[in-house]
Amino acid sequence: MPIGTQRPITPVAAATPPYFVGVDVGGTNIKLGVVDDRGRTLDYMSTPTEPERGGEDGARRMGEAVLEIARRAGLRPDEIAHVGLGSPGTMDVPAGMLLEPFNLGWYNFPIRDRLSQHCGRPVAFNNDANAAAYGEYWVGSGRDLHSMVLFTLGTGVGCGVIIGDLLVTGENSHGAECGHIIIDYRDDARVCSCEQSGHLEAYASATAVVKRIEEVLATGRESSVGRRVAAGEAPTPLMLSEEAERGDALAMEIILETARYVGVGAVSMIHTIDPNGVVLGGAMTFGGHDTAVGRRFLTAVRAEVDRRLLPTLVGKVSVDLAQLGGDAGYLGAAGIARLAHQDES
Repeated sequence: MPIGTQRPITPVAAATPPYFVGVDVGGTNIKLGVVDDRGRTLDYMSTPTEPERGGEDGARRMGEAVLEIARRAGLRPDEIAHVGLGSPGTMDVPAGMLLEPFNLGWYNFPIRDRLSQHCGRPVAFNNDANAAAYGEYWVGSGRDLHSMVLFTLGTGVGCGVIIGDLLVTGENSHGAECGHIIIDYRDDARVCSCEQSGHLEAYASATAVVKRIEEVLATGRESSVGRRVAAGEAPTPLMLSEEAERGDALAMEIILETARYVGVGAVSMIHTIDPNGVVLGGAMTFGGHDTAVGRRFLTAVRAEVDRRLLPTLVGKVSVDLAQLGGDAGYLGAAGIARLAHQDES
């Protein structure tokens, strides 16, 4: 379980108590980090999720990992004030229940309480996208914002909404499911992974981008992307970004079209909650600030937002890329634990 965090490691002697452990559950790996009261990482680890072993086994292994990472950071278990847990799938947040987490298979499982029993510490529970959003809000791109929306662009489109320190979870734990806002009402609109049509995820996710690549290539359009696919490679957003960097017109066209879809979704959220900023994260930002294509993608999203916003809002809402990368989940889960600890103090 190697250290792989992008964050600098703070020794316990220089850290500020109280301490929290953030747990970010993914379909492949579970990431954990010990975090101090200022959001600094003391230690980090990753362990395979192995969802086929069942929820109880997963909760047991997470509990053991919480205790192990506390020890590695130089802390006693009772020095961990609270544990935060971010998980994918539909859930009942107040009850601490996973309902139908399709990429885990841990149906109707009381994950919050089972983790608490295995690690001996209180656990705060929330959706993984909400956790990532809180990480960016606390110590990432949103740290100077009072309210923000995070879109995570990956296999699907996740989202988190924060107003002040309040995470919007909703009455049925389905608040901020912004990947499922409708951007196309037509009968022949693209179908989302949830099997409903016209949702943002059906247009702006990595899955949707791959489908659009395949559709365009099937028309015979000339492209270096097509040549790579014909040679046996599977089309991916990364391939699209690479070929756009090399000047392929089709690749750039699809990326800029994706930016327009993201911009439309962002405007809907801006007009709903009037945030200080929108943050774009996840694996599909086409290189982000580090590449010309990523910067052009961001510029196109901003342009679409400005084009569609109420005139009085233009220039008042920032649109930027996330900063925390794969660390956002465990940092945000730790931040949610910190909020729970403050509420109980």
